[in-house]
Amino acid sequence: MSVLRDYAAAVSQPTLPLSSLPHGPADLSRYDEVVDADGGLRPAWQSLAGLALALTPSELGRVEGEITRFLADDGVTYVRPDSGAQPWQLDPVPLVVDAASWAPLETGLAQRAELLNAVLADLYGPQTLLSSGVVPAAAVLGHSGFLRPLARATAADRHPLLLSGTDLGRDADGEWRVLADRVQAPSGLGFAMENRRVISQVLPDLYQQSDPHRMEPYFSALHATLAASAPEGVTEPRVVVLTPGPHSETAFDQAFLARGLGLSLVQGSDLVVRGGRVWMKPTGWPRREPTEQVDVILRRVDAEWCDPLELRSDSRLGVAGLTEAVRRGTVRLVNGLGAGVLENPALLPYLPAACEALLGEQLRLPAVPTWWCGDDEARATVSERVRAQDPTLLVRTIDGSRRDLAGRDASAVAARIEAAPHRYVGQELLPLSQAPVWTGEGARARALIFRAFTLRHGSAYRPLLGGLATVRESPDAAPTTKDVWVLKAAEGDADQGLVEIGPLPGGRSAPSIAPRALDDMFWSGRYAERAEDLLRLVLTAQQQLDLAGAGRASHTSARVLRDAVHRLAGPGPDAADADFRSLLLDPARVGSAAHALSRLREALDGVRDQLSGDTWRVFAGIERASRALRASSHAHRTAESAGRMLTVVLSLQGVTANMMRDTGWHFIEAGRFLERALQVCHVLRVVVDRRDARTERAVLEALLTASESIVTHRRRFRGSVRLGDVLDLLLRDPDNPRSLAFCLAELRTHLAAAPASTGSTRPERLVDDLENLVDAIDTDALGDAVDGIRSPLSALLDDLMAQLEQLGDAIDELHFESGPPPVALSSLALIEELMEARA
Repeated sequence: MSVLRDYAAAVSQPTLPLSSLPHGPADLSRYDEVVDADGGLRPAWQSLAGLALALTPSELGRVEGEITRFLADDGVTYVRPDSGAQPWQLDPVPLVVDAASWAPLETGLAQRAELLNAVLADLYGPQTLLSSGVVPAAAVLGHSGFLRPLARATAADRHPLLLSGTDLGRDADGEWRVLADRVQAPSGLGFAMENRRVISQVLPDLYQQSDPHRMEPYFSALHATLAASAPEGVTEPRVVVLTPGPHSETAFDQAFLARGLGLSLVQGSDLVVRGGRVWMKPTGWPRREPTEQVDVILRRVDAEWCDPLELRSDSRLGVAGLTEAVRRGTVRLVNGLGAGVLENPALLPYLPAACEALLGEQLRLPAVPTWWCGDDEARATVSERVRAQDPTLLVRTIDGSRRDLAGRDASAVAARIEAAPHRYVGQELLPLSQAPVWTGEGARARALIFRAFTLRHGSAYRPLLGGLATVRESPDAAPTTKDVWVLKAAEGDADQGLVEIGPLPGGRSAPSIAPRALDDMFWSGRYAERAEDLLRLVLTAQQQLDLAGAGRASHTSARVLRDAVHRLAGPGPDAADADFRSLLLDPARVGSAAHALSRLREALDGVRDQLSGDTWRVFAGIERASRALRASSHAHRTAESAGRMLTVVLSLQGVTANMMRDTGWHFIEAGRFLERALQVCHVLRVVVDRRDARTERAVLEALLTASESIVTHRRRFRGSVRLGDVLDLLLRDPDNPRSLAFCLAELRTHLAAAPASTGSTRPERLVDDLENLVDAIDTDALGDAVDGIRSPLSALLDDLMAQLEQLGDAIDELHFESGPPPVALSSLALIEELMEARA
């Protein structure tokens, strides 16, 4: 049974249920990307027919499972505003385009990028398009993406547009039409590369036989372009990727680019403008002056949010003074501030004339039919179709979402147009081409949108031979993507048409890490250790409960360990199994293992560019263990899932062990050992109460097990279990990795490697005090009890934990503070007073 053969047979039938396709009416014919009008395979698929037609439902089912696993292991997500991070969806059937079909599209994309660059340079420079009336001024000046602080007649940048994205769809005749231009901060290159990596692994035979253009040379070209775009005179530019943060919709895409290109992924709070230049904030800012200038910023923050001083005063994502640095030419933004005006759909009807005016050429790549309502004739056409409730017309604002007017009745839409006609456009809804999408029950036809990318490399614009295709079951559904294969015209063709790109000038460099990133790394170490220790406590307590025949002592030790857990994570359900499940599955329970793991991922998301791709296998493994636990109500499943989670968390240490021994690694380890020291003190509280000899032994053995020190203790003390020996092993032994003394020694080493450390900083002095306190401990005296309470031990643990918490605060203050947090300009007291006085 062949999936594609069945699909072809269904498509060739006149009764094909096209009503399931979004973005257009059901009664119009559609171009199919795989099957031609006669029911045969299109040329791009004919060379692959042998393998493609052999794809059975069981084979595609296997491939689908492998895709899901690969994407989970890589931590690929897409953040939707309404539902948070969602797994990235990738269809196993690629979009395949042959060389002959691609050639005219490639030419059209290159011309379009050159045109958009010329339009952008003109709108922020001489504005000949506006003064000559080629483009109506109201269509540009009424768009929120036109940034007046950047417009000046003396603007000298002839190439403000380096990277563009173009959303395309085929019409009923199979001709590509532009649906939208994406130039503000075009996303998707990282996702496209990830799609290719996954599909090439799960369908290796089909991929190798097709031999599409590899994408790696294009990324090398992007790297070279960014470096070459630095301000004049900069020979070894510092290039960074500016991100809104890990909660951005395309956070993975941004981190993928940064890591793949070897660039720093920074947030606005990591940068500062001093003397009209952009700098990385150093550790200890603002006490220390910055020393690393940023020359090029690949921005993924929309322009209006980039500068709270001149653009949007309530922004906490940007850098105050960035606009002035751009005007002075001390930093290059890719793409430039103000590029968002090119995403204005009101420009589409006027681009053919602009192309003739600026390039002296006919526009090769037409757009979807669009009418700007600021034109009287166009407004009349749109209003008439609106009142007729024409389902093939989309009305939208020039700078809003396509869905802004969804659900409004025709009269209300018409009234809005009449009130502010320059703010609205009407666009034809094309019957977009369809492609097969695997649903688990077979291939179904879905409408397809293709995002192409174009880069200015050298002296010309070069489209990526590939891209990102998207299909949706409905307009509101999460996107499912497809890898895009552009086949070579000849076997020996160079990938992407690029010869080998030479190495960039410059030698070895070791860029500093921003204080915010160091903070994330420090806390990742803390949360990883916290999760590990909680899981060990759960496993040990479960083990004690399982010893049903061991008598009261084991049940007492289990209760004691549960009390220790509750001191860390708060009270839980009365039943032990329900309590343990909550600790493993409920991230809202502060202090639980699930909460620590959730915060661990959040911290690592903020420094994804610094980490190996293996890091995300940890969370994929944890998610699989969590799903298994949720699916089973058996008590033994809790311990089994906790064990699997512990194994996966421990593997994270193997990942960090392979990191460069830079400042970030030292702070991961510092966080780990600070948290371990705190956890040792917390868990030792289980022996503050004195018990009978048998119960005491059971509690001490459970304590040693939870502290991963039971084997060492048995070998050293030959089975004898004394409180003094246990305390010595966990507090003073310099060779036990789980002891407090060992943790303090490691903390000293890792803090000494920090840039702001001098040997006499407050954190280092606090470590001295703690080591002196531990050296002076008399472990035998700590066993003295009055009325069943070991008061000396309790007082010591209180003192140790207080000093460790103080140490954590001191580390934060010295190494991670980077000035006051961002505050909206309009909320400052002086501004409020001026506004009140003016009122």
